[in-house]
Amino acid sequence: MKFSRLTRRGVLLGLSLTQLVTLAIGGATLIGAFYAGGGMLLAYTAPIWVLAAALTWIPIARRPIVEWLPIACWWLWRTTGGQLLYRRRIVVPRPVGTLALPGDMARLREYTDPDTSAGMIHDPHAATLTVVCEVTHPAFVLLDPGEQERRVSSWGRVLATVCRSGRIATLQVLERTLPDSGTGLAEWWATHGTPDGSWAADTYAELIDRAGPAGERHATTLSLSLDMKTSARQIRTAGGGIRGAAAVLRQEMNTLVAALRSADLSPSGWLTPGQIAVMLRSAYDPAIAATLERHGRLGQSLATAGPVAVTETWGRLRTDSAHHAVLWVSEWPRSLVYPGFLSPVLLSTGIQRSFSLICTPMRSDAAARDIRKKKVEHISDQAQRAKIGQIEDASQTAEYHDVLQQEADLTAGHGILRYTGLIAVSAPTVEELDAAVAAIEQAAIQASCETRLLVGQQAAAFTAAALPLCRRV
Repeated sequence: MKFSRLTRRGVLLGLSLTQLVTLAIGGATLIGAFYAGGGMLLAYTAPIWVLAAALTWIPIARRPIVEWLPIACWWLWRTTGGQLLYRRRIVVPRPVGTLALPGDMARLREYTDPDTSAGMIHDPHAATLTVVCEVTHPAFVLLDPGEQERRVSSWGRVLATVCRSGRIATLQVLERTLPDSGTGLAEWWATHGTPDGSWAADTYAELIDRAGPAGERHATTLSLSLDMKTSARQIRTAGGGIRGAAAVLRQEMNTLVAALRSADLSPSGWLTPGQIAVMLRSAYDPAIAATLERHGRLGQSLATAGPVAVTETWGRLRTDSAHHAVLWVSEWPRSLVYPGFLSPVLLSTGIQRSFSLICTPMRSDAAARDIRKKKVEHISDQAQRAKIGQIEDASQTAEYHDVLQQEADLTAGHGILRYTGLIAVSAPTVEELDAAVAAIEQAAIQASCETRLLVGQQAAAFTAAALPLCRRV
């Protein structure tokens, strides 16, 4: 399998719009000073055009300085406005039906579907309705290559099914590691063991008691988000309002479940509001995750599932019992790789992390228009470079070939999706977090991927990477 490259083309000659605007300001100042009097006037205006040139071409972390200005200004505005700190006001009751989450997620509403008992999360501003399904599957890396190829083809048909209706806003695949409470081993021993008081039985029971809580387990969920604006007509036909949206989303849920079963995946059912609350609480407070799993009725309230305190810094996030850092998969493998290429990241042991793959499907007509636009831009850029004598880059040629491949896949009936990969790493202390981030970055290199730390937006990135709510960065 092979991934398309991240497009790095600019508006003109590889320069982005902000670079062109900054360069135009500096060039206009320089030319005006030259024709107005030159000499001393050029020296007086030098700070303007020299600063414009520096902002346009000098990179910081492989990005021009001018592209860091919006991030820095937004961070400064949030710092002065006190938006980097969140403390729950425990004496003020929450409005009924809302989620106790920080930031812009405070607008989210919960709704329980009467037919499936599934917990649905409604975002009134983004006009989306999200539902979460837990999925179990066999160990993919232990399968033979032929079986792996068949399962990858089946998963491709699942994604094509999601794209076909045009009513899905986002599909999120969340794979996370959780501290094992030991209940699974204890239940197995209670069912299959023979506690006859012998030395072997006592030793085995003691081993289970010690090894169970020290282990970790993997959990995978699929989140499906309905675009209520695109589905407005179907929602009105189903009765309108949140009930009509839930009815339309149930149709997509049934379609997705059938597609998952045909792909040899086992959906464990749609999560109830209580199960979603446990996931949210475990993400913000990892130290309590094993306790919540061991006592099945604790923490199953969305009204109290959020964090008590959140502190955001430039490159980290501090919540109740852990420090977090979010990495963005900025570059997927550029060459052909095997389907299990992410195993160094997903199977890394001793690190608590959440890997989130956010898939944004595009309708076939919108995807065709986007591909035609990219083709025209590539051809016009190529003609402009040839006119000024600029050499054609191999990366630009590869990007154009990726566009042609996407067009061929769309013609063959496949769906076009935009992928965003995020990795949220958690640890009890800052030192352990830095070590875990370094280990994940090394594992990503082994997986032929490139990761970058998302700075200035850790809070929003964490909600997208660690929570199954189909959030975007």
